[in-house]
Amino acid sequence: MFPVWRAPATIGLAIFLGFPSAVAYSDLATFLSGINRGGERWRMYMTPSPAGSVHEAEMVFSDPVTTGALDGGAGITLPDGSRVALTAESKRQGGTPDENRVTRKLKKGRVVAVSPVTPPKDFSAGSILQRTSSLIEPDFDGAERMVFAKPKIKGKEIEIATAFYRKQPPTPDRGVSPMLAKLVTNDKADILATAYVPADPDYARESPFDSILRDDEHGGRFIPDIAPDDHAWAATALPPTVFNKEEQTCLAEGIYFEARSEPLKGQAAVAQVILNRVRNPTYPKTICGVVYQNKNWRNRCQFSFACDMIRDLIYSRSHWKAAKEVAMAVTAGKIWLPEVGSATHYHATYVNPAWARTMKRVGRIGLHIFYRTYGGGWS
Repeated sequence: MFPVWRAPATIGLAIFLGFPSAVAYSDLATFLSGINRGGERWRMYMTPSPAGSVHEAEMVFSDPVTTGALDGGAGITLPDGSRVALTAESKRQGGTPDENRVTRKLKKGRVVAVSPVTPPKDFSAGSILQRTSSLIEPDFDGAERMVFAKPKIKGKEIEIATAFYRKQPPTPDRGVSPMLAKLVTNDKADILATAYVPADPDYARESPFDSILRDDEHGGRFIPDIAPDDHAWAATALPPTVFNKEEQTCLAEGIYFEARSEPLKGQAAVAQVILNRVRNPTYPKTICGVVYQNKNWRNRCQFSFACDMIRDLIYSRSHWKAAKEVAMAVTAGKIWLPEVGSATHYHATYVNPAWARTMKRVGRIGLHIFYRTYGGGWS
């Protein structure tokens, strides 16, 4: 009587023997192709793929006929995703090994040695002394100490501060001719000088706060900024009538016939003297009255051209135009020459009048010497 386990074992053995294995399938393919070399068993083995191949391994067949038709590109994909090339054993023979085909002295080694790099040490914000890889840590144990040195900028504070504030060059005055721009000393013209447009604040000369908060105590009228030695009456506004056409023509005539050959500054100085006489209580209150005072007295008038009995004609239009522009600029207060100040007299350098010794000489511009009277300027 057979044991109970023998029956299942017998059935399993029969099934194993009845179904062919992988080797059997290979042998079967060989026999079906009609090839049988004296009963030689079919054999295969795995070899590593050469360098540069896309396959992980190569399956080499020993049968020269069955595998002779296989090329290097044939292969199978295994269940794990790897690829295996099918190659005949005869194709594996001969050739130069991969290692011998590489010029090592030019390509160096395939494996590059990587040296570990130590990361930089931690450092706190604002500190540079803890990065000791490229900096030398100071020795605080010695005699020297790190201190903040007092900067040597005394007397240069304003120069240094202004270096960080880029000032724009002063904008050209829109109320005067370009040829008079260098003589302008006041950016705000007299409010009665209708020939001038209101000037915008020039922040290159004054701060925005000063231009806004400054009180206009004179109501827009021009008051000369006189020096301590000047007469007090010079710091008064001119009569409103000085801006009319007739008055401006008389002032331009005085400039033209007295100083047309002088530079523009010399012409402005003569205009300032004429206007100073208008401000002075002892002279006429109009420009025409000052310029042509005593014109009927031969060579006894205030300005020689007015009583020399020579007909006054304007020949140079360019000089006449310059005289009119100088007249309006000085009348409006755009030009005030401190070196002339409250002077009411002048004479040419080539004459020596007796009255010059009784007055204070204040300066010279061009060919004219200017004087200020003593005793308050009432004469």
